[in-house]
Amino acid sequence: MDGEGGAIRYPWAEPPAEGAAAEVAPGVLWMRLPLPMKLDHVNVFALDDGDGWTVVDTGFNSRRTRAIWDSLLAGPLGDKPVRRVLVTHHHPDHMGLAGWFQSQGAELLTTRTAWLFARMLTLDKQERPTDETALYWRRCGMAPEILEKRLAERPFNFADVVHPMPLGFTRIRQGDVLRLGGRDWDVHIGNGHAPEHATLWSRDDDLVLAGDQMLPSISSNIGVYATEPEADPVADWLEACERLGALARDGHLVLGGHKLPFAGLPARMRQLIQNHHGALARLEAHLSEPKAAGDCFAPLFKRRIGEAEYGLALVEAMAHCLHLWHEGRATRHLREDGAWAFQAV
Repeated sequence: MDGEGGAIRYPWAEPPAEGAAAEVAPGVLWMRLPLPMKLDHVNVFALDDGDGWTVVDTGFNSRRTRAIWDSLLAGPLGDKPVRRVLVTHHHPDHMGLAGWFQSQGAELLTTRTAWLFARMLTLDKQERPTDETALYWRRCGMAPEILEKRLAERPFNFADVVHPMPLGFTRIRQGDVLRLGGRDWDVHIGNGHAPEHATLWSRDDDLVLAGDQMLPSISSNIGVYATEPEADPVADWLEACERLGALARDGHLVLGGHKLPFAGLPARMRQLIQNHHGALARLEAHLSEPKAAGDCFAPLFKRRIGEAEYGLALVEAMAHCLHLWHEGRATRHLREDGAWAFQAV
């Protein structure tokens, strides 16, 4: 949620319509693409390089999204070629069509971790959940009826919504300066929501390309997965928020991956930090008796979690339980059902 007495401000009340674009700064276009989920959209941007465009993030690989891009290219983008695609992080709503643009001659710019994760996951196709994933779900204390159902289903595969990715990309990293859309941009790397998440801060005006690292009215999901089952992304998130918050100015116009562009970034960074400290405090109190991550939704989310959001809620609950454990604020032991039971110290 927004806060700090209206310190967060929205210059645009509505997003551009499907197939249309809004100019948010000279030579910077904002477009919105649909997603088939509760968070039903992703924002993408196009930066005018004169003889072509740099596109920032891409949407899912689907027939509908490719058709929207064709319409955008023929309309607001004026039939100029997309010469570069910059992807902020590896998640499929951002990386989904990077390979499609590459197949048409575009150069892909992203962090090394984002490229490696995305390409690995597109090649890792499963018809049923792996043994490692099933074990991890049990360690989280997934509800038995949901576990039984998911073990019998084909899981989500990255390749379902991410175009095949050819070999080759251009790496961006902390401290790089990129020339895009007539501006010089400093690259600052975030973490927590996705490893090595790129954010770009313009030296020439007040624009920030934030991806999902800084969103105005929702908190980015912070989850632990079977790929790294004892990770501490909450610590990574808090460190990144503190570091990036030191760069924030009230006049920055933040162009994020979801919701509306906004100003008031210092207030939002404080809020993102405080929200997680508050959630951790509530969780610590909740763990006066041993509980698995799957038993910790109420203090973390303060609302009912439905089946559609259950998977994301579970991995976020596990991330917060593990953070308390890594910090020595909680212990854990294996229950007879195979779940880690956490208890506050």
